[in-house]
Amino acid sequence: MSPSITGTEPSTIIRNAAKRSSISVKATETLWRLKEGGAFVKFTHDGGVSTSDVEKVLKQYLNDQPVKPWWSPWRGMNVSLVKGRPWVEDLFHLPTPRLRVEFVARKPGVEPIELSQEQLYELFRPYGKLNDIVVQPSDSKVLPKFAYLDYAEMRTAVMARNCLHGFVVEETGTRLRLKYERKIKAHWIRDWIVNHPRIVIPILAAIVAGITVAIFDPIRTFFVKAHITRALDIQENSWYKWFMDHATNFIPWHGKPRDDDGMEAVWDDRKENIEQIQTWLMETADTFIIIQGPRGCGKRELVIDQALKDRKYKLVIDCKPIQEARGDSATINAAAAGVGYKPVFSWLNSISGMIDMAAAGSTGIKTGFSETLDSQLAKIWNTTGTALRQIALSQRHKDDKDANLEDDEWLEEHPELRPVVVIDNFLHKSQEGGVVYDKISDWAARLTTSNVAHVVFLTHDVAYSKSLSKALPDRVFHQIPLSDCSPQVAKKFVLRHLDADVADDPAPKDGSPKRYPSQTRTDLQELDTCINLLGGRLTDLEFLARRIKTGETPTKAVHEIIDQSASEILKMYIFGIDDADSRHWSPEQAWLLIKKLADKESLRYNEMLLDDTFKSGGERTLRALEQAELIAIVSSPSGRPSLIRPGKPVYHPAFKRLTNDRVLRSRLDLAVLNELVKVENATIEKCEGELLRLSEIEGRPALIASRVQYLLAKLAKSQKAIEKYEYEMGACKKVLSQEH
Repeated sequence: MSPSITGTEPSTIIRNAAKRSSISVKATETLWRLKEGGAFVKFTHDGGVSTSDVEKVLKQYLNDQPVKPWWSPWRGMNVSLVKGRPWVEDLFHLPTPRLRVEFVARKPGVEPIELSQEQLYELFRPYGKLNDIVVQPSDSKVLPKFAYLDYAEMRTAVMARNCLHGFVVEETGTRLRLKYERKIKAHWIRDWIVNHPRIVIPILAAIVAGITVAIFDPIRTFFVKAHITRALDIQENSWYKWFMDHATNFIPWHGKPRDDDGMEAVWDDRKENIEQIQTWLMETADTFIIIQGPRGCGKRELVIDQALKDRKYKLVIDCKPIQEARGDSATINAAAAGVGYKPVFSWLNSISGMIDMAAAGSTGIKTGFSETLDSQLAKIWNTTGTALRQIALSQRHKDDKDANLEDDEWLEEHPELRPVVVIDNFLHKSQEGGVVYDKISDWAARLTTSNVAHVVFLTHDVAYSKSLSKALPDRVFHQIPLSDCSPQVAKKFVLRHLDADVADDPAPKDGSPKRYPSQTRTDLQELDTCINLLGGRLTDLEFLARRIKTGETPTKAVHEIIDQSASEILKMYIFGIDDADSRHWSPEQAWLLIKKLADKESLRYNEMLLDDTFKSGGERTLRALEQAELIAIVSSPSGRPSLIRPGKPVYHPAFKRLTNDRVLRSRLDLAVLNELVKVENATIEKCEGELLRLSEIEGRPALIASRVQYLLAKLAKSQKAIEKYEYEMGACKKVLSQEH
């Protein structure tokens, strides 16, 4: 906008001021200084007034009638007389509140005189308030000499610089050369950050956390929802399903999977369990559903393939890869993969840990960059819980009868629409550390009590209540114990597994009825005897059926399975103990159980604890062997351990097979006898030590006679036991020396 229109034209202002004061002043030329926000104005006057009087007239006029530009409506224009010789330049020198005043000699070869602070103040104060005057240090060798003047406002510094540049101080003959000086030093932001780590590092950590929450959390929630709803899974696409349903018509190699061959017989037998689970999922009881049974009994198939086959939204979390992961990063990756949580930056945790350690060492405070395994797992489970809640609430509609209910009330009223979370292999290798299981239990309790989802635990550990009761201490769990199949169901399973291969074959062209392997094979009469040996474990039955399909007779197949189980027992529990710290039992303890269970199908729990081999840490050893599945501990109705049985039904004949090996039995019996001899020798040594101390008592009072007799009897008993053990050891050594 033109100055003539806004009333800020310098010639107009001078003319109006001269007219008002009756002086003869006329502007002849205006030099605009746009980058400094001002202008130089050349004027003429008749000599009747001095230039200082002209300055006073203009100042008075601008004070009485302020002229305010449109871009600065709160401050009026100002004017000052130019006393020096201004340097009109177009360099990129932007104005600053600080001026550098250099003292230059008026004539070459003459030493300039430096002005004092008082002289500088007297010269420069009329143009505006000064904050500080900094003179050059006396020991500085920088030429020309200089001083710094800090104005309170930049406009006053601009005025002073343009009016006094080139001014000659008459008293000293010194010429002043002025220029703007940047007060802000280079890299001040970087230097401030480096010099204030206690402030910067926590702020930076908060910014990183904020960015993570604002950007990555919604993305992760989306991927978890897609994992649960299978929105990104091509197999759930309707076109893909239609194509695969009709693929058998024109793709000869395509066929439906037969992983469930023969399972119909099992599901018929467990129909009540399936219906019970489905009934619980329709109830509002905020508690856990627990399916407990040995490995290979069909827990996962029972729940996922049968009880939940009509459930649209279900999430299956397998604890096995999470617990078996080595290191925090691998554990986080396994947990994230189980729920579809991504992106995951677990590799940054080690880097941030080093940064955190370095910062703590230098500043004395933790930055919060690194996160513990607990916090990382909690973040994964919390994000999954958010996704589950959104999925559950996505089934609400505005036209529902209960549309006026709050979200929490609606979730409580509709248990049939909640997603189902299935936690498989719960307490797998729980003896190696329970942080994963503690976090899962607490998270599952929050899901259940807030009515976000139903939670079903699948576990082989009979002591699951100890872990889950910490998360829900005031609840009674819904429990279904699964056992092995009965002989009748096991036989049906094997037969249907054999017949499944020809179930889809076309009928004979001659019109005769289709004949199945269960009708044509004569060796299947052996199945009853074989199943009695093998037991009703589904994994073993499926293995048997596959071997029979290859042409083996049932008897041969069962014997092969028993031999294989015997080899696994030796490798896992007897000879494969390389690291004593990782196992809580000795080969002698495992062999003693094998030997006793070969003779009896069950042992009394407390009777085994009384055996000398299990005197030290017996209960811990038995629990460890139960976790390793060599044995199974059966509890009484009151909950106390009562019986010990083989870990699998097939282990009972395998135990017999091992004990029938004379060389193996002699070798391991010899090791057990050596341990028993050590126990008796320790007892004798203890008795002898006490007898020696009693003999040192002066006078040998009659009161200690009974104690002496007791110790002598105990010593004699141990000695007889040692003689008996050594006799048995001799027989074992004889077998080892004569047989191979």
